Amino acid sequence: MRHYINSICPKPSYLEEVFIKSMAQKLEQNNEIDNSLYGKYDYVKRGLRNANGAGVVVGLTNVGDVQGYEVNEQGFKVPIHGKLFYRGIDVEDIVHSCLKENRFGYEETSYLLLFGELPTKKELEEYKEVLGSKRELPTGFTRDTILMSPSYSIMNKLGRSILTLYSYDPNPDDISVANVLRQSIDLIGYFPSLVAYGYQAKKNYFDNESLHIHYPDPVKSTAENILRMIRPSKEYTDLEAKLLDLCMILHAEHGGGNNSSFTTHLVTSTGTDTYAAIASAIGSLKGPKHGGANVEVIQMMENIRSNVKDITNYKEVEQYLIKILRGQANDGTGLIYGLGHAVYTISDPRATLLKSMAKKLAKDKNLMDDFMLFDFIEKRAPQLFCEVKGIDKPMPANVDLYSGFVYDALNIPVEIATPIFAASRISGWCAHRIEELVAGGRIMRPAYQCVKTMTPYTPLDQR
Repeated sequence: MRHYINSICPKPSYLEEVFIKSMAQKLEQNNEIDNSLYGKYDYVKRGLRNANGAGVVVGLTNVGDVQGYEVNEQGFKVPIHGKLFYRGIDVEDIVHSCLKENRFGYEETSYLLLFGELPTKKELEEYKEVLGSKRELPTGFTRDTILMSPSYSIMNKLGRSILTLYSYDPNPDDISVANVLRQSIDLIGYFPSLVAYGYQAKKNYFDNESLHIHYPDPVKSTAENILRMIRPSKEYTDLEAKLLDLCMILHAEHGGGNNSSFTTHLVTSTGTDTYAAIASAIGSLKGPKHGGANVEVIQMMENIRSNVKDITNYKEVEQYLIKILRGQANDGTGLIYGLGHAVYTISDPRATLLKSMAKKLAKDKNLMDDFMLFDFIEKRAPQLFCEVKGIDKPMPANVDLYSGFVYDALNIPVEIATPIFAASRISGWCAHRIEELVAGGRIMRPAYQCVKTMTPYTPLDQR
């Protein structure tokens, strides 16, 4: 297989390398847009943000709502403590109910997002049974699609796997609500296996490690199945599974304006099939400015531990954080990941909820020094950002900071941090897809203003 992959990706010739390098410079010149034009064309919202920093309303949704600020009469953003609602229900209430009753909650959350209301005990059991019957992938799929063509990027493998599932569907292009619901439940059920097997194939082929393919358990929760299938021993503790379940609840939905959910609405509006729409959302989530941000946190923390002799010496930690902010350490971007958010101003409710459970895990695994390092970064880094860069703005810990800690403490490999995010968000994506099919009805066609000066054509022999 290695020979086959290498044979279809030949090394570029010297001519090709020179051509690409020189033309890349030309691309940078010919694709730059003058920043002053955004002032001239005031209706153009760069990055879909208004001048006051508030988001641009591009659609309506009942699925989820993110509240992080208010806009006063003068048009300025007023910071407030963050709130997140799933179908009008405060996610804090969902989490606290699950913790109080010591039960898994992702499946209930998935039901709520899809159907718009909380299930009865009987409805929830029926839904879990249907999901359980979809845990195992179609016959031959694991071997033919995943193991025979492994990918270094598990997110790309997920996207390809979703597109391939189109070929296993007897009715893939029917976009009636009933058929799309069937497809949605299939995908939600399949996702733990897609993530785990994509990871196992990557570790076997690229990292020369033993291949461990465990069958999913139809009775166990989504979080339990993920842990048992990514670990060679299949073993995990109840606390580990419950904490991963909490992460998945908090990642399941975040309103219609986040990039991947907006992508789902946009692509769905064309009338395309479910597999194409969800694969598009996966491509969006992969980006480091969206779902890939949790990987940035994990890698940053590894870098800090490697370069700070004593992580309990906060003066030493502080000096290294200053180096990071100055672009002299970590990845050179000058960013401390896991802080700040496009919507939340004072607090991210997901980070607040996750932090309390993360502390329990830290005590259980004797990782309190690591946990307190994250706590110190949450409290001190925003102040350092102001001191070093002179920019004073709210920078609360976001969900990526403590999900990064949780994944690290659970020994979840960095390669599948974002794929697990996708396994969580698939419920929200499917809910948004169905909503677009029911309530949308129009193809989204965003308008762009061309600012290129008109240039007359010059015949080839005169150039």
